[in-house]
Amino acid sequence: MILLRENIYENLRSDILSCQFAPGDEIREQDLAERYAVSRQPVRDALLRLEREHLVTVQPRQGYRVNPISLSDARDLLRFRLALEPACVAEAIESAPDSILKSLDEFRRFSGSHEDFITYNRGFHSALAHASGNRRMATTLCDLIGQADRLVRVSVSNLKGHDPAKLVAEHVALIDAMQQREARTAARIIKAHIAATEKRVLPALKRNAVIVEERSS
Repeated sequence: MILLRENIYENLRSDILSCQFAPGDEIREQDLAERYAVSRQPVRDALLRLEREHLVTVQPRQGYRVNPISLSDARDLLRFRLALEPACVAEAIESAPDSILKSLDEFRRFSGSHEDFITYNRGFHSALAHASGNRRMATTLCDLIGQADRLVRVSVSNLKGHDPAKLVAEHVALIDAMQQREARTAARIIKAHIAATEKRVLPALKRNAVIVEERSS
């Protein structure tokens, strides 16, 4: 039963982050139970966990709603990633065995669609997280990376406009610096890479209808 609950949670969370359920969509326990071919209890448990993660909101007598994305939350997410991912890269350079850093070579090339690029990009940044050897940091960073995927999918103009070749080139430069254990160069590259993501994604989100108003200060 524990494994079933975890599987439903992971599947539902993935469907939200991949925008199978778009921001603002209303979802109901019975519909989800039918979708995943389970009873309502594991669905309810999953929804409660996702509510704590601020991905859904309970609507009394109406079910649940997939939370819209606010610019404030998007900015907070990317700034948190900007603080955490360079730390993971630094730990990897300091402590990871050569074999782990060598394994990053699989991300030196990419070909495919925009959706393929999202998968490739998530794999690369998740690999950086795990290369740190710090399980707590890796778990938190992988969660941020997954939620960032949702931002990219929602910002349609960004998804169509970005140049995968340029981003892959940045990945290659970072891999080179890490494999040569050049900590300062790697730190500069990863910080610039994430900052560029913020500059690309936030303006695109502003033009998207599912974005909610900024929270009051």
